[in-house]
Formats: sequence, C-alpha cells, structure tokens
Amino acid sequence: MVCGNPNQRAVDHGAVTKPQHRADRFIDPESDPREGGTSLGDERATLVEYLRAQRLTLQLKCQGLDANQLARRSVEPSTLSLLGLLRHMAEVERKWFRQRFAGQDVPNRYQSENEPDGDFDGAVADQAIVDEAWAAWRDEVAFAEQFAHETDLNFVGRDGAGEPISLRELLVHMIEEYARHNGHADLLRERIDGRVGQ
Repeated sequence: MVCGNPNQRAVDHGAVTKPQHRADRFIDPESDPREGGTSLGDERATLVEYLRAQRLTLQLKCQGLDANQLARRSVEPSTLSLLGLLRHMAEVERKWFRQRFAGQDVPNRYQSENEPDGDFDGAVADQAIVDEAWAAWRDEVAFAEQFAHETDLNFVGRDGAGEPISLRELLVHMIEEYARHNGHADLLRERIDGRVGQ
C-alpha cells in the first residue's frame, strides 16, 4: 500500500538526485560545517547554534575568492561588497559584545565620526586589507562566543541609544543581522562567480 501523494516521485536517499531548484547546494552536505550542530537543545543552545550557522554562512560565501572578487561592489551607487560585509560584521560584533555588553573601552575597528561607513568604504582590493578583515572578524566572533557561553541570558547591556537589552535579545538580533546580510552575500557571490545556494 502506498501512502501520501501519488504524484510525488520516489526518492532514493542513498543516491545523488537531480536538483529540484536552480539554487543548488552551495557546498557538499558532507563537508558543510553548518551541519551536525545542536538539535533539540535548550534556549541557549538553540540561539547559539542558529547564530553559529549564520556566521558560518557568511564565511562560506566569502571563501575561495581573491581580493578583487571580495572587494567587488554590487551596483552603483552602492558600496556593498563581500569584503565590506565581513568588515561590517566584525564591527557589529565588536560594538555589541565588547563595547555595549562587556563594557570594554575599545575603539571601533573601521567606523569613525569622519568615516561612519568606513567598514564598507575601506573595503578595497588589497590582500593586506582582506587578511586584516578575516583576522578582525575571527577575533570578534571568538570574543562574542566566549561571552555568550559564560554570561546569563538575562544579563542586561545597552543598545546604541543607551536603552537596556538582554543577552537573549542580543543573540536574536545577531541572528537577524547575519541573516539579512547573508541575503546580500548570496547575490554578491552569484554576481562574482555564478555560485548560488544556501
């Protein structure tokens, strides 16, 4: 007896099947670092896992490209680029976790009063700038991960306007921030080398 929709084709899960959509997988599932994370975890584990996957998605979208490709702008007059997104997210991680939550008196990495869009404007095709951006992003992510691991979800920091916000809310906000920019990254990467997918 066959159950379910009779119009659906049988799928052999042990074999590679023809993609159903134009947006084929960006990476082989066997080597996808986003797979195999926490499942059915508690609140912290769930928030941290979703944020981990979003961070890794940005990393994957930027991998394998040279400085010229990473710095390539979307369309004029936009200054949006993958390198700019990497620098921007390093700045966002730093502002939220180091400055606003940990209370560290550290300067911004790229933005300033004179260059409020320095994260994007300074994203130029120079390998030294690319290397620095990767190092900055990894450093800020490592700090944020450690802070989120050691700090109660009810811990209250301050947003950019000085209003109170819990670590729980911040983690949701960071998932949202990465997800929004990963949509940009999808389009930027497709424009560079035609690769599409999650």
